[in-house]
Amino acid sequence: MKTYKIIYLIIIFFLLKITISCEKLLEVEIPNNQITTKQVFEDVQTANAALAGLYARLYENSPIAGDQSGPTLGSYTDDLDCYATTSTNAIFDIYRNQQIQTNTEIYSYWTSAYQNIYIANAIIEGVQNSLALPIVERNRIKGEALLMRSILYFYLHQIFGDIPYPVTTNYQINQILSKTSSSEVVNKLESDLNQAANLLTDDYRNTERIYPNKKTAQLMLAKIYLLQHRWNDAELVLKNIVQSPLYQFENNITKVFQKSGMHILWQLKPKNPGDGTKEASTYYFNNSAPNNYALSQNLINNFSSVDLRKQNWMAVVSFNGNTWYRADKYKNRTNNTTEYSIVFRLEEAYLLLAEALVQQNKLPEVLPFVNATRQRAGLTALTGATTQSLLLSEIVLENRKEFFTEMGHRFLDLKRTNLLNTLVSVKPNWKSYHDVWPLPQPEILLNAYLNPQNNGY
Repeated sequence: MKTYKIIYLIIIFFLLKITISCEKLLEVEIPNNQITTKQVFEDVQTANAALAGLYARLYENSPIAGDQSGPTLGSYTDDLDCYATTSTNAIFDIYRNQQIQTNTEIYSYWTSAYQNIYIANAIIEGVQNSLALPIVERNRIKGEALLMRSILYFYLHQIFGDIPYPVTTNYQINQILSKTSSSEVVNKLESDLNQAANLLTDDYRNTERIYPNKKTAQLMLAKIYLLQHRWNDAELVLKNIVQSPLYQFENNITKVFQKSGMHILWQLKPKNPGDGTKEASTYYFNNSAPNNYALSQNLINNFSSVDLRKQNWMAVVSFNGNTWYRADKYKNRTNNTTEYSIVFRLEEAYLLLAEALVQQNKLPEVLPFVNATRQRAGLTALTGATTQSLLLSEIVLENRKEFFTEMGHRFLDLKRTNLLNTLVSVKPNWKSYHDVWPLPQPEILLNAYLNPQNNGY
């Protein structure tokens, strides 16, 4: 694969710098002030620096970066309207559900994910081959890298279906990899996430929770169980999370996106002190028409006027007689000292648990986990006088109102619950094969083993 054919891994003063090229494995002479890749994993401090480099890349350019899956998949479904124009209209084509295999945004999504997977594989190989790292540190570093790789593969699988699943940095192997079937990808993710959870501990290695722990891996594992319709397995894992003393439900709607919350499982720290999150700038417009994204009227219509999420997580913008709503979950675009980009929070575990319970028809157990976010938003609690199908619909709706513009939630939730085709009523160009995107044409041209192209493209 193109993004696997060259790697240049060097650390200067414990800072990881990686370059990935397209032709062959570079052999470079290591300057006197630099250390080799092998040396990186002979010392805990430099190994942690390599891992920190991966986290920095995840924040800057990956499916979980604040300006990637959230806006792209939000507009691909029905949460966002897109007003962006580019020379190729790649973003707008995705919004109109008219993406093709040469779409540059799709290519960028694919390549950024696989570049970061390559780095995760390099870290995994490095710690496995290390004889100097203490076993506890080796397990932790491998567990974190394995979890990061799994999250990236999860997004690639959900968006592209059958995908290559490289687990090595050997470019000669990676450049001729064929696709792994969707079902086998899910099985591999289950295995990898179980391994990551076993390698990690519940303890956070930073009080700001900018590095994931065992519970983060378990949350991802629960998502895989739900894809496999293993409802009871998902229930057991999710109950372990929601009952953990590590976490507390945040009852104040105005504090949900503050970095100090005990409801946060994992969050990404902005690059520089004082930087706002990517979400804060991606969705911002004021005193003008939107030139990027605005919340769709279809989304707005699902909120009652008393819903505190509408009052606190959205902002009304009027200009030239027109009115739009912008996402306003993250408030600080500059001089930011209170917000990081939240990847996973306890509310997701609540609603996933509710889904696992309702699928088993354990209806009385479902209500507390749905009502938690409803009541925090100022809505009345649901009562026991409801059916399985109605509760499942309510859970899907509550996910939408709770997680709009976060990490592509709407797309992932609709796909998991087999409801993507309901978008046809609000997205005129929606087709059933739009449950996946086309594989990027440049990758297929480089590696014929990626054929055939996804259906419909």
